[in-house]
Amino acid sequence: MASQGRKNVHGKAGVRFKAPYTASKNYAMLRNVVSELIVHGEVTVTSGVAPELVSLADSMVTLAKENTLASRRQAAAVLRDGIKNGEGKSALEVLFSAFAEKFKDRTGGYTRTYKLGPRRGDNAELVLVRWSD
Repeated sequence: MASQGRKNVHGKAGVRFKAPYTASKNYAMLRNVVSELIVHGEVTVTSGVAPELVSLADSMVTLAKENTLASRRQAAAVLRDGIKNGEGKSALEVLFSAFAEKFKDRTGGYTRTYKLGPRRGDNAELVLVRWSD
C-alpha cells in the first residue's frame, strides 16, 4: 500500500500503525505490580520498573500510615481490587491493616531491592523487590 504522508516516519514510506508503550499503559502496569507487591510480599521486575515501583509502594505505605478516609480513597484509586491474597483480602485491606501497623515507627525505606541477574531470553536485568523487615 502506498504511503499516505509522513506520519510516524521510520522509512521512506512511513509506518502504517504505531503502537508505543504510552504513559497510561506504564501507569496501569505499575498499579498492577504494586498491588501484587502488597498482596504477595515480593515481586520480580526489570531494573527499569523497580525505581518507579519502589516510589509508588513507599507512597502507598505513607497513605496507609495516615489512615484517614481521604488517604484510603487515594490509595483505592491506585490499587487494583481484583488482586487478592490467600485469605481473600484485597490489596487495600492488606495495606491498611498489616503495613500501617508494621511501618508505623519508620519514616521511609519500606522496600528492599535485590539484583537477580539477566533474564533468560532477552537478557533484561531482573530485580527482586520485597518489603524490608
